[in-house]
Amino acid sequence: MLRVLNQVPEGLLQAGAEELEDLLGGPTLIHLEGGILEPLFVSTLLHGNEHSGLQAVQALLRRHAGGRELPRSLSWFIGNVAAARYHLRRLDGQPDYNRVWPGSAESGSPEAAMMARIVEDLRARRVFASVDVHNNTGLNPHYACVNRVDHRFLHLATLFSRTVVYFLRPLGVQSMAFAGLCPAVTVECGKSDQAFGAEHAEQFLDACLHLHEFPDHPVPDRDLDLFHTVATVKVPTRLSFGFDATDHDIRFSSDLDHLNFRELPAGTSLGRVRDADGLALEAWDEEGGEVGERFFRIEDGEIRTIRVFMPSMFTLDERVIRQDCLGYVMERYPLAGHPRD
Repeated sequence: MLRVLNQVPEGLLQAGAEELEDLLGGPTLIHLEGGILEPLFVSTLLHGNEHSGLQAVQALLRRHAGGRELPRSLSWFIGNVAAARYHLRRLDGQPDYNRVWPGSAESGSPEAAMMARIVEDLRARRVFASVDVHNNTGLNPHYACVNRVDHRFLHLATLFSRTVVYFLRPLGVQSMAFAGLCPAVTVECGKSDQAFGAEHAEQFLDACLHLHEFPDHPVPDRDLDLFHTVATVKVPTRLSFGFDATDHDIRFSSDLDHLNFRELPAGTSLGRVRDADGLALEAWDEEGGEVGERFFRIEDGEIRTIRVFMPSMFTLDERVIRQDCLGYVMERYPLAGHPRD
């Protein structure tokens, strides 16, 4: 499945996401040599409807003479080009390209083997740092994610944003696979149709290419707002849902994504339910346990929060909700008393 190249194919730096499958033939890893040999690894289009990473690397390479004058080597993975043709996260029948990296609960697929091959290739090249570029389908600020509370990871993350999210679930994500090799982050660049997302990602990646090393000291607490993802929120498959006035088991608030990155007081309503018996939402913690009753209750026909927390990635995209999740539950992560490696 994987095509490996040592130069930028003609037309790639001008192509739209929907053109890549015809241009490349499938997922493609491109190695470009720069002034410092240890490469920056960048993955884009792990979800085919998230285009900011593609546009950022295209602009970055155009800035550096088409990739011929890079201050540091760059290894660029262009992922799910089949889904990108249709501007979809993934096609029906495909695995999620950001759930099948080494460490995933899903193994044995051709996609998982491809991701394992990429990790070993970059291990051999002594990868310097890893960046996975994503977009959201709901309203969210730009922020970075890490899987280790390590000063090198946090220095990399805060080059992109002072807002950083630490998470251990879901498994099989790119950043977690690379965390054992180098500082690794995921950057979330807002909605895919917002030009500033690509511009911000390009500026960040250019800064990464110019890094020679990571500081030995921790990021000052005043420069960092760190949150911890404690649960993934899902709609049970047996229940119908929507965001309008039609008849569903759950009718979510039409502005649900406006709650992202706001600390919600206990009692906040997320929507209404048709049947008041039983819990309407699932929440899965870092150990894979279902803990919905810790966060949600049904009261007067409404789904209400039980405790203070901050949601992220709450989305109105019904296909994404079914394929992945409704969003995540976060809590502030106090750095005091927590050693940073």
